[in-house]
Amino acid sequence: MSAVFASPAHRARVLRALGMVPWQRRVVVEAALAEPPTRSIGVQQASTKAEVVVVLPPGCAVRELDLLGRALSAFGAQLARAPRIEALDGETMQVPHAPAYLVFGQAQAHALGRGLPAQVMRDAHIVLADAPADILTQGGAKRRLWQALRALRRALAAGGR
Repeated sequence: MSAVFASPAHRARVLRALGMVPWQRRVVVEAALAEPPTRSIGVQQASTKAEVVVVLPPGCAVRELDLLGRALSAFGAQLARAPRIEALDGETMQVPHAPAYLVFGQAQAHALGRGLPAQVMRDAHIVLADAPADILTQGGAKRRLWQALRALRRALAAGGR
């Protein structure tokens, strides 16, 4: 039995011809491990220009986040990749400026109002949805979520985004 040894370039060409994407292991940097994790979800995305920012209540269960992720993915990549920020109770949060905000819960809407300047609040399209725990348990809350996502999609389309 003889084995044929091909060069890495040949292997890459063959995989590309087969329509396969080779995966490569990422290199872990020690400096990144030394930093403490941030409490906000999507802080690294907040520095880039986002079209939509999703504001969530603190401490959402995995099941709730899964439901929201699936709902946002159903409305396209723009909403699926939107930065997600937890609104902490009683604290002023750092919110990136965006043309649209999707807020889950009344308390998070108040926290967003405290975190944004009046000029940004006036120009932004803010859509309020029920809390994720309510969306899991109530059919009416699910319907209101879909209506909120449709309204958000229409607002983004009307703005030329």
